[in-house]
Amino acid sequence: MPRLPGPCLKVNWGPTDRPLAINLATALRLSDTRPLLIAAAQARVQIAAAQLEKAQVLWLPNVNLGVDYIRHDGGNQESTGSLIPLGTNFFEGGASLELRVATTDAIFEPLAAKQELKSRQVDMQTARNEALLATAEAYFNVQQARGTFAAMTDATEKARGLVQRVESLSKSLAAPDEIDRSRTLLAAVEQSAASARQQWRVASAKLTRVLRLNPTAVIVPLEPDHLQITLIAPSRSVDELIPIGLTNRPELASHQAQVQATLVRLKEERLRPLLPSILVTGNGTPDFLYEGGIFGTGSNGLNQWSGRADVSAQLVWKLDNLGFGNQARIRERRGQVQLATVELYSIQDQVAAEVAQAQADLESAAIRVGQAETGLKQSLETYSGNLKGLGQTTRFGDLLNLVNRPQEAVAALQQLEQAYTNYYRTVADYNRAQFHLFYALGFPAGLLACEQPPGNPQAVDTTRPGYMPAVCPSP
Repeated sequence: MPRLPGPCLKVNWGPTDRPLAINLATALRLSDTRPLLIAAAQARVQIAAAQLEKAQVLWLPNVNLGVDYIRHDGGNQESTGSLIPLGTNFFEGGASLELRVATTDAIFEPLAAKQELKSRQVDMQTARNEALLATAEAYFNVQQARGTFAAMTDATEKARGLVQRVESLSKSLAAPDEIDRSRTLLAAVEQSAASARQQWRVASAKLTRVLRLNPTAVIVPLEPDHLQITLIAPSRSVDELIPIGLTNRPELASHQAQVQATLVRLKEERLRPLLPSILVTGNGTPDFLYEGGIFGTGSNGLNQWSGRADVSAQLVWKLDNLGFGNQARIRERRGQVQLATVELYSIQDQVAAEVAQAQADLESAAIRVGQAETGLKQSLETYSGNLKGLGQTTRFGDLLNLVNRPQEAVAALQQLEQAYTNYYRTVADYNRAQFHLFYALGFPAGLLACEQPPGNPQAVDTTRPGYMPAVCPSP
């Protein structure tokens, strides 16, 4: 391993910078509680639980309380055929336990709602896995940007030393254009350092957004910038990994529950014409809701009072639109079953593809890390040798020549700058590929967030400015 500048980086923080030291274990722990992605999944679970509770009480009647007053004015026909004026009042006050329920709904809707709730509960695990992956990606982006900034800072210091070395050479050894070339390189490297610092702050803003931390904080990873996290051996074959993903991915379990819910609703529609609806009302008319109470009547007043009870219980078999409506609903439910099944197969194909892609990325990154490390080591040695040769001369007759020309040292430093960038990008690619494969295999986020974190979580300041919305409570 070549000596890297990251751990010894000295940052001149500005007056508005708010450095926040954090390690990967802490970030993963926060990813299990704070992201809005998890809060949204929790809300969906709550909605599904309420829908199940509603479906389970379809058998229970409604409670009606109230009063009713009717005034009738007009004529009434006698047996002789003549009309007599009539003024009649009706008043009723009472209560009822009203029940109007389709037996199929009361039986099958709770079964379907249970599958919906199961699907949403599994989606909670999916949300946590996605939050962990987003956190890991954002964290390694910060680590890469901080490492690149450290490397560009080191390259800037080397470029300044090179300019001073070239400027100190006599005019017979270094032409003016050699000095200009080294100064041009210094300006370019300083711009790269400024850009790297900008990328560090941008990456920090993305990580604070995922974890809902103070958005003005600049995340400072506690791990070395060259640290590689190995969760799964790159040598594992795709044929070995795909069955693991198909077994553990929560998305598959969620879609399987959705398929079961559609099957339940298909059976419900098939039995709907065969099972009756149950109606318990006041006196057989849909609008008369009172089953018992007090009743008053009279002409031009309420002068006759008595108790009253009217109860109607019915079993009703119903064919919608002469049965054609029922057949249409059955075909609709059958199509929903087919669609849910196709989506399940699509998710299976997607999982297999994600595992294969992640394994390919990891295998490639593992190879490139070794190559980038070798390239960086050689670039450091090449620059050191060129810088050393820049101060050595050889004599050829009456001419005194440098062992290495300034342009060779400039080229060596340019190669070193590129080698630094390649190295930190490749290390971050390796770490990101590890977590992509971990996610593709469906391993639970809690395994890394709480049970076996890669390191000891650190206490960090998770407060936010007063003008920012509060973080949702942890699950």
